[in-house]
Amino acid sequence: MSEILIRPYAPDDLAPLVAINDAAYPAVPITPADEFAALVAHSALVLVAERDGAAVGFLLAMTPGLDYASENYRWFSARGDDFLYVDRIVLGSDARGLGAGRRLYQRVFEEARARGAAEVTCEVNVQPPNPESLAFHARLGFHELAQQPTKGGEVVVALLARPL
Repeated sequence: MSEILIRPYAPDDLAPLVAINDAAYPAVPITPADEFAALVAHSALVLVAERDGAAVGFLLAMTPGLDYASENYRWFSARGDDFLYVDRIVLGSDARGLGAGRRLYQRVFEEARARGAAEVTCEVNVQPPNPESLAFHARLGFHELAQQPTKGGEVVVALLARPL
């Protein structure tokens, strides 16, 4: 098994990333290719984790000031504009525990600092529960600011921030 490479998104990544995303449901919503492409277009940073030439994970990060309907993004935006928002980080099950998530976030922290942001923000499901992701984010220094119901109350998320 070879090392995981972190690289920028390329257009050929769309279909594999949609498959990785949808396999992670309910931690992230199932997202049709056209909606995923729109998320990529909104993102200031799109990173792909790759092993042996195949995508095994990804991260999408967005800057403040977008016309983006996400309830969570809007919650962070209402607090100010000094953040870089991670909309999604998803790793395939065979890529977890290999350091890819930490390396993806390291690149996000570097990008946020370069942009002069004070923090990196994200959300993690608490209902349905995602304890592995909550523990992972805590190890990276994220702390909970609040919780909010989303998707008409079907999902409750912890809104997290990590100061830089």
